[in-house]
Formats: sequence, structure tokens, C-alpha cells
Amino acid sequence: MKIGELAKKTGCDVETIRFYEKSGLLDEPVRTGSGYRDYQASHFERLQFIRRCRSLRIGLQDIRTLLGLQASPTAGCEHVNALLDQHIAAIQSQMAALRTLEEQLVALRRQCNEPHSVEECAILQNLADRVVQGNR
Repeated sequence: MKIGELAKKTGCDVETIRFYEKSGLLDEPVRTGSGYRDYQASHFERLQFIRRCRSLRIGLQDIRTLLGLQASPTAGCEHVNALLDQHIAAIQSQMAALRTLEEQLVALRRQCNEPHSVEECAILQNLADRVVQGNR
């Protein structure tokens, strides 16, 4: 199949497919006599795997590692587990940071429950005060 057909089947941009090829995540296909890339079912399957990993916010280096591990089907999966454990820990850390951010924003929002002029806005005053305090 041509690159456009692969892109359509996978819901992936043509440029993204070319990027994955250049970065070594997707094997370069053989070319037809007229120079077109000729993708096989194996390209489709690998691209689906890459896209699934990306949907889980797994980075390209980790995808490369997973693909390497996948190429050794009889090896133990402890490296896969370790990689996912690291990814889970990073997501948990990001979630904690987002919860803290949410708490700060909610507390800030509670400072101005009634309509006021911008001049009297407690939120803007608080933000300005923190900037001044931070510069001291």
C-alpha cells in the first residue's frame, strides 16, 4: 500500500509516518519500480503499536525501547514492567502537581465572589502582591 493509504487506515498524518521512518521507529518500506513506498501489513501493525503508545503519552525513546524488547519475544518482560512503572510514576507526579495547581487556582478564585471593579479585584491584587513578594 502507498503512504496515503497507510495514513488513512491508521489515522496518522503522512508527515508523521515519514518522521517515524526517519527516526528509525518504522522500517523503511521497499520502493516500487516507480519510486513509491510500498508498505506492508507489518508497517501497519507497527504504526498502530506506535500510535497506541503515543496515545498513552509514552515518549519516542521509550517506544524505541519497547520495540527493541518486542523484537526479543522469548526474553522476560521485567524491562517492560519497569518502563511502565516509571511512566506511571511520572504521570502520578504530574497529577499531584496539577492537583496543587488546581487548589491554588480555586483558593485564588474564592477571593473574589462578588462583582467588583477591576481596581478592587482581590484576585488581581493577590497576584500582584505575590509578584512583588517574589521579587524581594
